[in-house]
Amino acid sequence: MARKIITFIMLAALFSCSKEKRSDIAAEKMQNFVINISNYARKFNPAFIIIPQNGIELAFNNLNPDEGVNVSYLNAINGFGVEELFYNGQYAPDNERISMLRQLKALKKIMVSEYVSDNNNIADALSKNYNEGFICFVRSPDNYHYKQIPGNVPYENALSITNLSLAQNYLYLINTENFSSKQEMMDAVSATNFDVILIDLFFNGTAFTSSEINRLKTKANGGQRLVISYINIGSAEKFRYYWKKTWGLYHPLWIKKKYEGYDDEYWVKFWKEEWQDIIYGNDGSYIKKIIDAGFDGAYLDNVEAYYFLYYND
Repeated sequence: MARKIITFIMLAALFSCSKEKRSDIAAEKMQNFVINISNYARKFNPAFIIIPQNGIELAFNNLNPDEGVNVSYLNAINGFGVEELFYNGQYAPDNERISMLRQLKALKKIMVSEYVSDNNNIADALSKNYNEGFICFVRSPDNYHYKQIPGNVPYENALSITNLSLAQNYLYLINTENFSSKQEMMDAVSATNFDVILIDLFFNGTAFTSSEINRLKTKANGGQRLVISYINIGSAEKFRYYWKKTWGLYHPLWIKKKYEGYDDEYWVKFWKEEWQDIIYGNDGSYIKKIIDAGFDGAYLDNVEAYYFLYYND
């Protein structure tokens, strides 16, 4: 019996080490993926902005803040998007990520999206982030899925924002369900003075045109601003144009597993050529569509796929 227990423990330890090794290898592949996306986009627009969401540790050599920054990765990006740094409903500061971001904030713009379950905490969430030098968008209880435009703009200004480093605030609006038409959404966004607008490339399956995006680049007060497109590079979404009906029964082998909490989403082996061809590198790719629509940059979601392919928490 004792021998069986020891064998089980050894196998469990071996499996754990194997998962960690595979995740570390995948992390390097994600770094390269982001770098390649950036290089491709900047062939068309040298000023194209790249902002990965979460996965801050990718900015460091071997994912370790003690080993210095990964220069190639940092050169490929313009900022970091971060979710729920101080608040994940309640006040719960993530000290590990805060520490990493303090090392990076002098190098790149930090854009934090907080979620508060009580509107009384909005002011504190803003204060915590701006005191750190991060710009912040706070979601209230009825805006968890990024579908509303807040009434107040933190540090509202009339400056022309020609570079992400100049931004003092941003709007995160990737869910269009509150708008009956593309025109209604555009009118609502155009009436604001946010420095950066983060939206999806599509409204109900129809891509924004370059003239429509160009209109959104002017604030209500006349200042110029940046318009960035959301793109999911670490998981496949069933409602996207690239999803094939046959994948419901016979999906590609690079579609790995369900994304818990999102019924229409699946983690992917993002390093596979077929998936990368969907994302960048050709005229039909997602990034090329974003470029053709006139966006100033792309906001890369689910770069943490390198971890969640192997772990569930």
